[in-house]
Amino acid sequence: MESLRETTELSPTNALAFTASVGIAVGPSDGLKPDLLLRNADLALYRAKGDGRGTFRFFEPAMDLQMQTRRIMELDLRKALPAGEFELHYQPVVNLASGDISGFEALIRWNHPDKGMISPAAFIPLAEETGFIVPIGEWVIREACATAAKWPGDLSVAVNISAAQFRGCGLMQVIVGALATSGLHPSRLEIEITETVLLQNRETTLAVLRQLRELGIRIAMDDFGTGYSSLTYLQCFPFDKIKIDRSFVKDITENAGSLNIVRAVAALARGMGMTATAEGVETREQLERITSEGCNEMQGFLFSRPLPAHELERLFLSGGEARKATGRIIAA
Repeated sequence: MESLRETTELSPTNALAFTASVGIAVGPSDGLKPDLLLRNADLALYRAKGDGRGTFRFFEPAMDLQMQTRRIMELDLRKALPAGEFELHYQPVVNLASGDISGFEALIRWNHPDKGMISPAAFIPLAEETGFIVPIGEWVIREACATAAKWPGDLSVAVNISAAQFRGCGLMQVIVGALATSGLHPSRLEIEITETVLLQNRETTLAVLRQLRELGIRIAMDDFGTGYSSLTYLQCFPFDKIKIDRSFVKDITENAGSLNIVRAVAALARGMGMTATAEGVETREQLERITSEGCNEMQGFLFSRPLPAHELERLFLSGGEARKATGRIIAA
């Protein structure tokens, strides 16, 4: 018994590309009844799609346990938002030229009542697949704006927006409402999107981005270099910032390929009047290298891990202004 589904993807050149994922269950070892075989084939299909699509997988008993675990997490996820289990941590972004903290990126955390702190990598993909990312994302926007409104006026807050949020029709209203309620000036809010967002409903997405820009909100391209990295994205919309993925920064001192990518992206950003921000900076050697290659900003554990708002304010905000990063580089 095979469970096969075809998925259609739109390439950056707007050409249609068809891929197929296949899940396979074989009787009698995987079941004697047709409904059980079909169920197990669907579990194998789910694994095939999770492994990158365009492939096939045979059913394994462990898949049943994984699916049960997934269902439990999905049920917990439904209850987490109304129960107030989510919280935001903020990671400082440092201007390399001045040594000032220029802002903070808001990063969601799930404080599960039984399992403790759950990594975003464990629940964000599930939230996106089930659609829960939309109400969760709306909460993040409102919470981040409310928190940032208490900071000194020269500090910004960055919020990640998923493709699912752009597919809905209420993103603009949510952002405008969050700004109005909090009193945060639009210029202090930065929206981060990935290339995946532009692959889906590109014209609609661009229209929303232009509306956000008209309000004065800054727009950043996150994780640049890990997807299609099509330069047409940078041509069709004037991003304020390009964020260089941590995977390149991690190997910048040992891998010539990573170094060349960081160098090229920094030069590209400089030529187009955009800020180049290096993510995941963890060592002084990485810091020195990204600085010499022309990056404008950094964030990473070398300076600080993401922190709850109260801890961040105690460490970095005092006397109505942000403390300088110079001399405060730490391994957190």
